[in-house]
Amino acid sequence: MSAPPVVDLPIEDERLAQDIASGLNAVEKLLRSSVESEDAFVTEASKHLIEAGGKRFRTLMLLLAAQFGDPSAPGVVPGAVVIELTHLGSLYHDDVMDEAPVRRGSPSANARWDNTVAILTGDYLFAQASDLLADLGPDLIRVQAQTFSRLVQGQIRETIGPRPGDDPISFYINVLADKTGSLIAASGRFGALLSGAPTGVEERLSRACEAIGVAWQLGDDLLDVASTSSESGKTPGTDLREGIRTLPVLYLLASPEDSRLKTLLSGPVAEEDLEEALTLLRAHPAMAQARAELDAWVDRARADLSGLPDIPAKDAFLALCDYVVERSG
Repeated sequence: MSAPPVVDLPIEDERLAQDIASGLNAVEKLLRSSVESEDAFVTEASKHLIEAGGKRFRTLMLLLAAQFGDPSAPGVVPGAVVIELTHLGSLYHDDVMDEAPVRRGSPSANARWDNTVAILTGDYLFAQASDLLADLGPDLIRVQAQTFSRLVQGQIRETIGPRPGDDPISFYINVLADKTGSLIAASGRFGALLSGAPTGVEERLSRACEAIGVAWQLGDDLLDVASTSSESGKTPGTDLREGIRTLPVLYLLASPEDSRLKTLLSGPVAEEDLEEALTLLRAHPAMAQARAELDAWVDRARADLSGLPDIPAKDAFLALCDYVVERSG
């Protein structure tokens, strides 16, 4: 079985590349076996998103973090599967809340079956993650519990929206940090803890991974506006169509100007207005402001990574920082 696709990150060190490829394969094997059930339907529903693919971005982060200790330590692969199961379970729930018909190019579980099946399947994946986690010790259980608390609180805040008086931009970034960054931070922390990395490495990796995760999501915001469908494989302006206020839109709406673009972005953009909205937003200073915010998060990551031991995994993390910036255009 081949490893799943990951971010297009060339790893120059041959030994590290082999270690990561081997780790990805081991994680994929355990990930699939961990959702096997005596009930064929439960197995089918649980494997639905696994079979649909995905970048295994969190696994990559964990495996790189484990290089700062003993990457072959017995808890590393199960720890990566715990992170992936938690991520996948959250996706089943996200699709129900978002009424999403498609996930990773395939019908979402709620579209293929129904909301109840999707919710219960997500719960089953969380349970399977907990089963694996129980063998990894109380420190890891506590990290997972704190991470899951942040993830859920971020989702709740996103659902409710900012309160009167909240700064929409700060609110949005804090939601990203909790909803997305927290689990990626846990990937770095898991990798360090499970590999027995030296004191001090764990905190640096956790902070750096969270910053990379937030920057990655901000890059998605930029790509939704700046990319063409041929470049990204996605339809540009998807968030604008749905009225989702991503960072460039929030900066635009916070500006004092009274413009045609501001009117267009005040709600979901109609199909006939989409091309005009994209053209105007691409040329607006709000895009540069959003890029500056992404760069600031990447700089945070680089600052923490700079204090790590000089091994090939550090270079790979720094290359990932460069990649996050470059992919956003």
